[in-house]
Amino acid sequence: MLDKTDMLILDELSQNSRITMKGLGEKVHLTGPATSARVAKLEENGVIEGYSIKVNNVKLGCSIHAFITIFNKNDYHQPFLSFIKTQEQYVLNNYKISGDGCYLLECRFPSNELLDKFLMELNKYTNYKLSIVINKS
Repeated sequence: MLDKTDMLILDELSQNSRITMKGLGEKVHLTGPATSARVAKLEENGVIEGYSIKVNNVKLGCSIHAFITIFNKNDYHQPFLSFIKTQEQYVLNNYKISGDGCYLLECRFPSNELLDKFLMELNKYTNYKLSIVINKS
């Protein structure tokens, strides 16, 4: 069970995973070594699974952010899943979902032309509904 200090550590690391253990310790009122031990325990117990960076995809040239709801035509999903594995440059996440659809793809594309090409290929395997992100609030 996590205590209040563990939750503070997780909150601080989620805002800045590059913070030093000394700096983190100051924020949660622990010494650097005590903080380091706490973080190591959170990692060992699988609470912290890894660290990541936030990338500005627009600056990388991928300004089109799309969510694609997948409606498979049958129960055999492997051809669709195999296709998606070949499209890792565009597919950020592939969620298996309940409700409307079978999967929800989160994708980024540098142009409408590449989005269109992706959708034409996708349509060989499945039906879909496309939603384009206008703005993140």
